[in-house]
Parts: sequence; C-alpha cells; structure tokens
Amino acid sequence: MSTTIEQAFVKQFEREVHEAYQRMGSKLRATVRSRNNVRGSSAVFQKVGRGSASTKSRHGQVPVMNTDHATVECVLADYYAGDWVDKLDELKTNIDERSVIANAGAYALGRKTDELIIQALNAGTAFAGTAGDGLTRDKVLAAFEKLGAADVPDDGQRTAVVGWKQWSQLLAIAEFADADYVGTDELPWRGTQAKRWLGTLWMPHSGLTLSGGARLCHWYHKTAIGHAAGADVSTDITWHGDRAAHFVNTMMSQGACLIDPAGVVTLRCLE
Repeated sequence: MSTTIEQAFVKQFEREVHEAYQRMGSKLRATVRSRNNVRGSSAVFQKVGRGSASTKSRHGQVPVMNTDHATVECVLADYYAGDWVDKLDELKTNIDERSVIANAGAYALGRKTDELIIQALNAGTAFAGTAGDGLTRDKVLAAFEKLGAADVPDDGQRTAVVGWKQWSQLLAIAEFADADYVGTDELPWRGTQAKRWLGTLWMPHSGLTLSGGARLCHWYHKTAIGHAAGADVSTDITWHGDRAAHFVNTMMSQGACLIDPAGVVTLRCLE
C-alpha cells in the first residue's frame, strides 16, 4: 500500500466537508454582506451615510455632500466540531462513516454561522407590531412600511427569515400563498421552502431566538448585516494509536455584526 494513501483520504474528506457546508450548512450566509480570507482577529466594515444634492451658481464651486463615514468592527471567533472514527467500527457498519462525520461537522458549523448572523439581527432596534399576536398580514405590512420609511433599497436584496410556526401562519395569508395573487411561479408549496413576496426572499428557519414567548423574526437588507470569515470550513484528521481511531476535527473562524440598524426590522411573534 502506498505510504501517501492517508493524504488522499484526508484530502477527499476535506472536499466532502466543504461541499456539505456549501450545500446544506448555512441558510443565511448568502443573504448578508460577507468578507472572506480576513487576516487578523477582526474585520472592519465601512458604513456610509446618505448624501444630499444641491444646486450651484454659475462658475461656483460644486457643493460637497459631506457624507458621514463610520466603521463597524466584526470580531472573529474560532469554532470546532470534532468526533472519533474507530478503525474497527468501520468494518462493522454498513454506512459510509466518513460521509456521516463529514456532514455532521459541516452542518454543525453551518448552524453556528447562522447563529452568529441571527445574534447580529437580534441587535436591531426597529420593531413592527407587538409581541401579543402571531405573524399577521397587518404586522407584515407594518414592517414593509418601516423599511420604506427608512429608505431601505428595494433592489431584490431584502430577506425575511421567520420561524416555522410563522411560516405556517404566512401560508394562511392569501396574498402570500394564493396563485391568484402571486402567480404559479411564486407559490411556496413546492421545492425548497423559500419564496419571493413583496420584493423579498422569505424563508423559514428553526434557529431564530425565542424570547419571552415571542419568536424574533427579521426582515433585513443584505448590506445591514456583516459576516466575516478568517478561516473557512477546514478539516484536520489525525491518527491516535492508543485509541485505534482517527480524530476528525472540523473548524472555522467567523463572526457577524450589525452594520446598519435602519436596515433591519424585527417582527416579534407570539408562539
């Protein structure tokens, strides 16, 4: 047997972990402002305020907008997901243990990525409606109005993430689920549980915070939340002779932060 066969195993495992993370790991990472390959313990996101246009006199100087500039720091933290694979156990099972461990590690880190983003969303200070009822049509429209009043761009980069109970409540709203309103192409009943409505991608998520009996759902613009990755998902596999097993360690270094509170509206839904 080649002395390099172990390296082939490691590289194949790393590829499987990375593919599993990309395929099923995180639902929210693609919906926020993201930076990869960060060097250092934190990343800095630029926040630019709104400028205003004005006139000038003939031959006069062009007026300066004096746009506000600010920075938001996103601190990175290291996360690990490891497990043992006993060499002889692999002979006694009829499953691909390598794929099982690869998927478990990738999914665990994917849930951690979403958890970081949700924590950043929870820092928002704009609320629509009260926490005394579920996700109603009136509450959705109140949030829609708040986003519009804050001049949040309606450019196809808005996302609304809700709990599964709230998703069921949305399905009872005709404007959300009836083909007479949204057309057959936007029905939420087929394929992946996500759909576009009111210029926004709506999706259910099981990891949203439950606080005081209310599920914190969020409607936000992509630029309002920052996500940074110093080290994307990677894998280290080592052989431990005293245990006759491989230790499979999947790890990453990531963080998330709230960049612009005006770009996030929270819907507190009784549950």
